[in-house]
Amino acid sequence: MVWTEERVNTLKSMWMQGYSARQIAEKLGNVTRNAVIGKAHRMGLSSRSMPTVSHKALDDTAPAVRTCQWPIGHPGQKGFHFCGLPCEIGKSYCATHCEIAYRRVSRNESAA
Repeated sequence: MVWTEERVNTLKSMWMQGYSARQIAEKLGNVTRNAVIGKAHRMGLSSRSMPTVSHKALDDTAPAVRTCQWPIGHPGQKGFHFCGLPCEIGKSYCATHCEIAYRRVSRNESAA
């Protein structure tokens, strides 16, 4: 699969409009969802944790707020969702979930 300028522009445009990686891959054809995610990452496009634009209008003048990706419930079951609170700077989780996900290793534990 070759990333032509046209394909890159399509990816970027659809990404910024809130389309999912799967939707972008289907539009581009002959490319996987993971290839789209990888290319978006290499292009420096922000990761998205909010609903797609079709579900929520975005104010272009407001800074993007990353939301907590802590899973609530079980995938595939009714009610499954992500926390959604604002993330700590540089983290994927809110303050509460950072305390669970990231903990300091004590000297006793590091020596074990």
